[in-house]
Amino acid sequence: MRRRPGISGLQTAAAARDQYRLLGENVAKIRTDLMKEQLSTFRSQLEEFARKHKNDIRKNPAFRSQFHEMCAKVGVDPLASNKGFWAELLGIGDFYYELGVQIVDICLATRSHNGGLIDLQELRNLLCQRRKAARDSVSEDDCLRAISKLKALGSGFEVISVGKKKLVRSVPTELNKDHNEILELAQAHGYVTVEEVEKQLSWSSGRAIDALEALLKEGLSMIDDGHKDGRRRYWFPCVASASIAAGS
Repeated sequence: MRRRPGISGLQTAAAARDQYRLLGENVAKIRTDLMKEQLSTFRSQLEEFARKHKNDIRKNPAFRSQFHEMCAKVGVDPLASNKGFWAELLGIGDFYYELGVQIVDICLATRSHNGGLIDLQELRNLLCQRRKAARDSVSEDDCLRAISKLKALGSGFEVISVGKKKLVRSVPTELNKDHNEILELAQAHGYVTVEEVEKQLSWSSGRAIDALEALLKEGLSMIDDGHKDGRRRYWFPCVASASIAAGS
């Protein structure tokens, strides 16, 4: 018969488990403390780097983008507040606040033309035209960061991907899969016809017309009936300008 362990044996096993548990907790604490120390060191080095290269961060869009990536790796968000060390040192909080205000202004000014959907590259070009007097250049990455801050405020601004393009939406219009496919198709020439949608997407005439009329109702497209072939063209300003520029 197998002997049952005595009370002293159980106590010894329990004591050993407690020792292992304490040892594991100590090792975990040492690792946590070491990681905190390393992060603190990285952040100090990041602050020193920012001081040394603040002019490049302010004026060079590519350099500014790389700096943001470095910040993200150590859990620092220079745009989280408009006050404090980063804002005082770099002034980038003010830079993105000003950029956000200009983006809102441009989106509102062009909404009657594009229905509240504008190509990100076109938005950047309009921003650069407006900021000619400013010494700071603006990159696509800068626009995306400024828009992300607008989105956090619940302002309805959002960047959506349609095909190879990024579009900035400034109205609460919900685009479904059919709408996105039409917008992607329109990127070739800036417009589509019912017949083209039927052929290229293998849709029925009713499905094509329903989707196109829905986009027209939302103000995202315009009708052009002045053609010899008699086919109605649905123009999409949010992709038309880029398509025309590419074909010129």
